[in-house]
Amino acid sequence: MSGGIKKTGLLLLVVAVVGISIAWYSSRSSASTLSFRTVEVKRGDLQATITATGTIEPVESIDVGARVSGEIKAFGKDKDGKEVDHCSIVEEGAILAEIDDAVYVAQLDQANASLKQAEASLEKSRAELKQLEAKSYQAERDWQRAQKLGPSEALAQSTFDAYQSANEIAKANLDVGKAAIQQAQAAVAQAQANLVVAKRNLGYCTIVSPANGVIIDRRVNIGQTVAASLNTPSLFLIAKDLTRMEIWVSVSEASIGSIRPDQPVTFKVNAFPDRVFKGQVNKVRLNASMTQNVVNYVVEVNTDNSDGTLLPYLTADVTFETDCRKDVLKVQNAAIRWSPMLEQVAPEYRDSELVKLILQTETAAPGAPGAAVAAAAKAAVQKQDIPNVIWIAEGEFVKPLVVKTGLTDGIATEIHPQPGGVDPGLCKEGLLVVTGEQMVTADDGNSNTTNPFTPQFRRRR
Repeated sequence: MSGGIKKTGLLLLVVAVVGISIAWYSSRSSASTLSFRTVEVKRGDLQATITATGTIEPVESIDVGARVSGEIKAFGKDKDGKEVDHCSIVEEGAILAEIDDAVYVAQLDQANASLKQAEASLEKSRAELKQLEAKSYQAERDWQRAQKLGPSEALAQSTFDAYQSANEIAKANLDVGKAAIQQAQAAVAQAQANLVVAKRNLGYCTIVSPANGVIIDRRVNIGQTVAASLNTPSLFLIAKDLTRMEIWVSVSEASIGSIRPDQPVTFKVNAFPDRVFKGQVNKVRLNASMTQNVVNYVVEVNTDNSDGTLLPYLTADVTFETDCRKDVLKVQNAAIRWSPMLEQVAPEYRDSELVKLILQTETAAPGAPGAAVAAAAKAAVQKQDIPNVIWIAEGEFVKPLVVKTGLTDGIATEIHPQPGGVDPGLCKEGLLVVTGEQMVTADDGNSNTTNPFTPQFRRRR
């Protein structure tokens, strides 16, 4: 029995607390009013930009490979006399690595021997040719004497024919000897070419730097075997000049039309978050790529790196400066997007055709009555037949200020006053224009103190 009484008392206490809270919130809500949130029209510079992400790359890098196969035997020395490694500074012609050359030394010796053999064969052919020339001369002299005697009692017919045949055979042998000389000369030339190849392959066992630069990457170790067959193995990556860098920036097709050569660029990297770097556009590459149905182009941006701060392959957040306006009137974009309900417009402007058309454009939904008119109004606004309107608060009402918009940076927009609403002369620096609405409590002036059960007004632009 006593337990039931305790539960009943506790329930009554909770009900009382809830009732007091509701009364307190209601009293607070009754003391709150709806007011306009405003910002100032300002004068200053306005800059339109495009943001994108890219990677910092050396302006010119060289991939040093091996043309012969073999085991890495040793590394060369850098400019400071240390073994070549990552970040080593090397000069043109400096030895980077040595490949085991035992096989190529043997091939060179073989090529030398083949050349000597070919040269000896040539000398032999030349000696044999001299013998053939002598035999041919003797056969020709015998034939000439036989011709003077002719077939007779002094020279039998068979002997006469023998001299003639011997002469012709000697001439043929002489031609064979000359051909043998040419063949021997060709063999010598081939042996010389093989010797050049063998010397060149032996020279390829010593990997040298093709230019002055810094080694970005060393991709082999001592004892590792490289195989130069179908593909040339990469041993080192050398950057020729790290005082100049490039940023390869991926820009979407929607923004690429605003990119032009020599365009100023600023960028930041996560490694130095407090520093802003500068650069300029070099060119737009034409080999576009597609990612998730979006076409992207690579834009090359040049930047100075004389102090060596920027490192290769850092990620850069790049900002392209597409346009700029100096000393113009500008207002936050929220002021251009906001529009009131008709009952919030000052009575003297409610019958304005401009106000009706703009509010109808903002509130009409597709398929609803007046949607066709709204669509026409939106099309007219897009064609700038109807300029934009910003609103000036005056007590509990707002008045329209017709403006023509210009450049925007995504936060603020350039504006130029136009006739059609309040006096255009009111549009000057410091003018307060409406960006939204807020609840203000009458007792302490604090904003945004609202009853959670009170319906909230929604605005459509």
